[in-house]
Amino acid sequence: MEKKKTLVLGASENTTRYSNLAVKKLTAKEQPVIALGRRKGNIDGIEITTEKIPYTGIDTITMYMNAGNQKEYHDYIFSLHPKRIIFNPGAENDELAELATQKGIAVQEACTLVLLSTGQY
Repeated sequence: MEKKKTLVLGASENTTRYSNLAVKKLTAKEQPVIALGRRKGNIDGIEITTEKIPYTGIDTITMYMNAGNQKEYHDYIFSLHPKRIIFNPGAENDELAELATQKGIAVQEACTLVLLSTGQY
């Protein structure tokens, strides 16, 4: 599987959250992962940061925040120049998807966990 540096936006230490499972599954599939959340923490050795660090080489941003909470991240997301944004169930955002498409960023409404499980990631 091709390495795709992935930013999990909305990462949580809560083991019942899909963002937590996504970080674990991406790590298990040997994908480079960055976890960004509203609270600092740790998921199996992956630090959850709250800072909008200007990372380079981001392939995918996978969203686990609802549209209302995404607003403050719009400029940050575009500053990272990702190749695609995956809107997981509950994180759909037509406004952000439209802006991303205009900037040439691929947009997918899908479940990251399903994409990883089925080899479509």
